[in-house]
Amino acid sequence: MKYIQHGSGHPGGSLSIADIMSVLYFDELNINEKDPNWEERDRLILSKGHCSPALYAALSERGYFPKEDLKGFRNIKSKLQGHPNMNDVSGVDMSSGSLGQGLSVANGMAISAKLDNKSYRVYCILGDGELEEGQIWEAAMASNKYKLDNLCVIVDNNNLQIDGTIEEVMSSYPINEKFQCFGFNVIEIDGHDIGQIKQAFKKAKETKNKPTCIIAKTVKGKGVSFMENKAEWHGKAPSQEEYKQALNELT
Repeated sequence: MKYIQHGSGHPGGSLSIADIMSVLYFDELNINEKDPNWEERDRLILSKGHCSPALYAALSERGYFPKEDLKGFRNIKSKLQGHPNMNDVSGVDMSSGSLGQGLSVANGMAISAKLDNKSYRVYCILGDGELEEGQIWEAAMASNKYKLDNLCVIVDNNNLQIDGTIEEVMSSYPINEKFQCFGFNVIEIDGHDIGQIKQAFKKAKETKNKPTCIIAKTVKGKGVSFMENKAEWHGKAPSQEEYKQALNELT
């Protein structure tokens, strides 16, 4: 099928989690692309669902669907819409995009694992701007109450959202102290340092009787000079010229 590329999406936040997604899908997650619904698989919830390009890229690279399908991103005839749909896309564990809901679903999955004596782990990626949603903190209380040590929350702390910096819009700082007060084991890392990412996941697995929150300091638009640390690239696609430059810089 030949697609018309629509020139829309959210590149900034997708690039800020690219390194984290790489470690998750090629080092951390216990998954099987040949059996996407395997009951023992680890679960990943991309709560900041508008950053689906990072998820789709990882899934296609892992072999869940052909890379050619990526060309249909956001086309009405494509399964790869702007927000991931678990009913359409192989490897997607939750339909997401309504900000603030992912941690609640992740809690449910983690509780289910404990009730069924399953060993799978649940990972939930939140945006730092998303922390402004009150439901996040209600869910965080539940994570602690039920001692969900099989739950790992990753906060993409790139310090930018659609309207500006986190401080300008509605500051969620200090993020580390907030999650500590909610009973989480908190780990702070450079979200672009592969070694630190791997070590943080290792420490999360070793933590017992409480959930873990990894606060990953990242750069919005990481790797593309004209996108880095600029809020306008939250939800804007590059022109053809900008696309060529970005591709050259990333490769």
